[in-house]
Amino acid sequence: MSTLVEPASSSQLLTDQSVAKHLLFGSVLGQNLFPYPAISERDRESLGLIIESIDKFLSGKADDFKRWDRAAQQPAEFIDELRELGLFGLVIPEAFGGLGLSNAAYARVLSQTSRYDSSVSLTIGAHSSIGMKGLLLFGTAEQKARYLPRLAAGDMIAAFCLTEPGAGSDAGGIRTTATRNGDGSWTLNGSKLWITNGGIADFFTVFARTDVTEGKVTAFLVEAAWPGVSRGPHEDKMGIRASSTTTVSFSDVRVPPGNVLGEPGKGFKVAMAILNNGRTGLGGGAVGGMKAILSHASRHALERRQFGRAIADFGLVREKLAQMAVDCFAAESAVWMVAHYIDSGSVDYSIEAAITKIFASEAMQRAAYEGLQIAGGSGYMREMPYEQMARDARILTVFEGTNEILRLYVALSSLKDVGASLADVRHAVAAIFNDPIKGFGVLSAYAGRRLTQAVGRADTGFAERLAPPLRPLLAVYQRHALAAARAAELVLRRHGHGITEQQPALKRVADVLIDLFVGLCTVSRADAMIRAGEGGAGPVLEMATIFTRQARRRMMGNVRSMSRNEDPDVDAVAAAVLKDGSYRWDVY
Repeated sequence: MSTLVEPASSSQLLTDQSVAKHLLFGSVLGQNLFPYPAISERDRESLGLIIESIDKFLSGKADDFKRWDRAAQQPAEFIDELRELGLFGLVIPEAFGGLGLSNAAYARVLSQTSRYDSSVSLTIGAHSSIGMKGLLLFGTAEQKARYLPRLAAGDMIAAFCLTEPGAGSDAGGIRTTATRNGDGSWTLNGSKLWITNGGIADFFTVFARTDVTEGKVTAFLVEAAWPGVSRGPHEDKMGIRASSTTTVSFSDVRVPPGNVLGEPGKGFKVAMAILNNGRTGLGGGAVGGMKAILSHASRHALERRQFGRAIADFGLVREKLAQMAVDCFAAESAVWMVAHYIDSGSVDYSIEAAITKIFASEAMQRAAYEGLQIAGGSGYMREMPYEQMARDARILTVFEGTNEILRLYVALSSLKDVGASLADVRHAVAAIFNDPIKGFGVLSAYAGRRLTQAVGRADTGFAERLAPPLRPLLAVYQRHALAAARAAELVLRRHGHGITEQQPALKRVADVLIDLFVGLCTVSRADAMIRAGEGGAGPVLEMATIFTRQARRRMMGNVRSMSRNEDPDVDAVAAAVLKDGSYRWDVY
């Protein structure tokens, strides 16, 4: 990250407030957006050494990464080298042998590894972002002392075991069971699938159904070496092939009472916190991938000549390169803003975390597509990097919560508080999260917290403190926050308790919130860079302007579509396709 401004003080940042929730009340929560936060001096010093080591270690391994992708496996000696570099201890406190990086610094590390190979980032990220993150967040002092030193050293590699054949985004469909025994231990039975690091992990965070008085799902810390734990063969995947993905099964596995993670029956809360807290790692990885694609594509555009000119001279190629840069800048701005929220002790950032995952993952997929397109026919060939990048990027919108589920989460979480403020629909929407839509699953338990009414405390003078060229851009987001608030009220009044079944409408609400939050983060970061007089400030202003103009057009379309749309026609076509199970409108 660039040197920007000092982070907002804890007295400025409202740690109990959500920027996204305020937006649907027509309010821009300036305290939590301006000024853009800087990375701490401690993290900066650590990052310099870590990134230098990563570059030295991973550069020159492009042929190895291709070979490991074909073989669908990272060799054991490479995993050992990751251990030696300390890359399994990035977020573990120094007291336990880790590096103790903040979320912001950790995301920056995954951004750097992703410039070289997505499978490398996934091996590290599945360990740190979700595999053992629950231990950091909910572990007892004894549990941390027992496991964190070995996890920091990489002597134990961690994996997150939630997904099952009948329980993906619908975590309520968990069938793995844990039965409490008379001595306080638990007997675990069931199977998990698509577990990243499954084939190499020694430590699992496992979620199982526990029909006890405390609740229906409990989280457990399980060691791979225990009797009854087994893993299936390596999955043959489309992308991220070198990373280990397997099934993990549990047959009468005895789990000691001291290995319950958090409270019995509170597993949904644990899972939600892990996924939200870990999203900056995925976002950072997506940003690094975009930077790599942009480097490859711009170099190819300068070297490739057609019609006597470098293709970099052609307007449509330049348009693609510029759009990739705009998307990358916007994604990076949002990812590190959310990392700042987490590092500052915010307790209500789950919507913003979901937004960054949605935006960064989709921006990465667009970049992979356009990078290959710039390379033309050669981009389709395996000797070039684009086809693997396109395959690797495809998973980003699927795992750690599909983007469809996350859009519903973003919309419903924000609308719940709006609905509670409308007297005539308050009771109709009050039960949204008591009876969530299928698939809302683990996300629902976390979303019920009411918005503390702090709008009156909001700093309204931040606009005047912006660099003058950015003030018109901020005004766009302020106007559309008001428009979004009116549209949200309209949607709730129209559908009431039926809002949960209006998924196209919810998607529009979410997409407006995504543009608002990402755009505001982009303006904030551009302001800090312009004020700091950093090189390239001109292009920064232009990128913020481009994103804002594009976001404005999208937001106008989404707000209009909340009243006038083709949803009934879309549903009719889908019904016809589903009835026949095929396309039946052949020419002849």
